[in-house]
Amino acid sequence: MAPPANNQQGSVVRVANRLHARLAALARPATGFVSQPEPRSIGSHARGKQLVAGNFMFAGFLIEAKARQIWDIPVPDSRFEEALHGFGWLDDLAAVEEAAARACAQDWTFDWIARFGRGQGPGWTPDLTGRRLIRWINHAILLLNGRDKVQAQSYFRSLGQQTIFLARRWKTATPGLPRFEALTGLIYAGLALTGMERHVAAASAALARECAREVDADGGIPSRNPEELLQVFTLLTWASRALSDAGRKAAPDHLAAIERIAPTLRALRHSDGGLARFHGGGRGAAGVLDQALAESHAKALTAHGLTMGFVRLTGGRTNIILDAAAPPTGRHSVNAHASTLAFELTSGRRPLIVNCGSGAGFGAEWRRAGRATPSHSTLCIRGFSSSRLGSENGGPGARAELDEVPEQVWAQTESTFDGLRLLAGHNGYAPTHGMTHLRELTLSLDGRILKGEDTLGAMTGADRRRYDQLMKRIRYQGIDFDLRFHLHPDVDATLDLGGTAVSLALKSGEIWVFRHDGVGELRLEPSVYLESGRLKPRATKQIVLSGAVMDYACQLGWTLAKAQDNPAAIRDLEPDDPSPLTQGT
Repeated sequence: MAPPANNQQGSVVRVANRLHARLAALARPATGFVSQPEPRSIGSHARGKQLVAGNFMFAGFLIEAKARQIWDIPVPDSRFEEALHGFGWLDDLAAVEEAAARACAQDWTFDWIARFGRGQGPGWTPDLTGRRLIRWINHAILLLNGRDKVQAQSYFRSLGQQTIFLARRWKTATPGLPRFEALTGLIYAGLALTGMERHVAAASAALARECAREVDADGGIPSRNPEELLQVFTLLTWASRALSDAGRKAAPDHLAAIERIAPTLRALRHSDGGLARFHGGGRGAAGVLDQALAESHAKALTAHGLTMGFVRLTGGRTNIILDAAAPPTGRHSVNAHASTLAFELTSGRRPLIVNCGSGAGFGAEWRRAGRATPSHSTLCIRGFSSSRLGSENGGPGARAELDEVPEQVWAQTESTFDGLRLLAGHNGYAPTHGMTHLRELTLSLDGRILKGEDTLGAMTGADRRRYDQLMKRIRYQGIDFDLRFHLHPDVDATLDLGGTAVSLALKSGEIWVFRHDGVGELRLEPSVYLESGRLKPRATKQIVLSGAVMDYACQLGWTLAKAQDNPAAIRDLEPDDPSPLTQGT
């Protein structure tokens, strides 16, 4: 259960939101647009078609309700309800560009106004109101096409009421992405709607303050979630563009944050165009990153060195992104993963080594499993994670924070004759086992060979004493650990050479071979690929190399080398990416 003080504070906020929502309904409404809004958000055609067909998939739940209004369908989860009232699905319906999709968008929006427009319902929070305002204004042409004067008046009246509510309540929005959404929505509405311009200056100044507070000097954010960083960046570019189109200029801190974030996002993007999947983030919707970078007009630079706690290695057509910092803690860690020293590898347009990803879209159990170290491509002491989750206050599905993370995490890179070398380590297992994980990776200049060496050992006198005590307790049976390399579902993996190697075939025609030095035990096991927007986790495989620490340290060496690179791979421009809504696994 949550502490009583937190419950009381949350109750006060909810009551205040309802009060201000009702008061906003009494205010003088907006009567129209000052300028014609231009849609900038990108939706999914496939998801839009599914919505039109009556298949509602939000927060990992699929509800089929072909003959029912969207506001009448049963709500299985609070996150499902938030997705409905945030109106992100308007982007998907707009992507369909058919009469049936337009009818759904209009009917569901005007029905929301009729049911909830006077301040009722769960959608009246600053976290959701900013998101909703952006979509309503972005897709105004879609929503108003063919509607009569009375309906248009109700639409503008509701927009005005939501703007006034947001102006009064944005300070209570959750810090981070929700607050960026709230302030961007307020700027959008203030610039677009008649009579709302008075809110722009204060919202713009507040957004600049959030940029200075939440975006660090290297262009990172506290959650260390690459996809969330992209969403923040997109909102900042939208707000800057809206201000510019209105003859205003964004504040210096706002523009400086855009300049800092752009190189960081480039460093966190794989060669296939997708973002590294860490700390609850996914690959990012197709086209969003490119559009945001283009609209930002930021210099075409890529950050080097440690970027938001990640290290990037590039050789030829191969790139690696490794988590080289401790996970976030406190309120920023509710989506964080125990992924220290995990990496992802992409060859050209083909992901090869991945992390399982966020299981948040598949329920509380998958969410928790996805955050654990075994769901990442790194070393894991059997039965333990390198960072530990606290209790999930608030019951099943609530968001637990990380309350134990490695005290020491380090990484350094250097150029050698063999290529790029990374030496990294963390002591996340010191409190439980007296163990430190060291990882050394060397990527050849042509990107065809990755050499790895992973060591688990007791490095200090205190760690050795803790190790000795543990060994006595377990009767000197050793500390078992696994090196895991999760594979993308499109990779065809088979044990080879009498079980001493694994052959990995990519759809491009490339073949990679994983080998090891014989110290550990090699296996090929089932795994899952957790991808937002799919009905179920996708089945895949993982390479597991196991060892045991018997005398203060154990070291496992391995290589991943490209054995075949045919012309088809060179011409491989687009990955095979079927619609997630049509794929069960």
